[in-house]
Amino acid sequence: MWLFTRHGFYSAVCARQGDGGHGQPVNPNRIMVRARLRPHLEALKDHFPDLLGNSEIKEFVGTDYAYRIFVDKPTWTQVMVGLSDELDYDNFKSEVARFQGQDGADYEHSLHKVWSVMYGLQK
Repeated sequence: MWLFTRHGFYSAVCARQGDGGHGQPVNPNRIMVRARLRPHLEALKDHFPDLLGNSEIKEFVGTDYAYRIFVDKPTWTQVMVGLSDELDYDNFKSEVARFQGQDGADYEHSLHKVWSVMYGLQK
């Protein structure tokens, strides 16, 4: 699943068993949370220190998502509930601009592009 939050953009999938290499079976109880930008994972960890504070951000050079953390599914479920609980805005892209400020300008700009592509799907 893709998850766009005011903290950043994440792709969450089931991690593979063992060393996680291709060809290994999926472990439905272990989640790999991937990000294109390290600060996005850092922000998520900072926001949920009790849940993610011990999760090491691993770098995978040359992959589509360079930064990853691994958590068990119940922990990820709690993070998603926490993200839902903090919803207090009526416009997501505006909230990202307010929350991240100038540091998040590239992220906000990318969100507008995603919005446009998905709006095209509606037409």
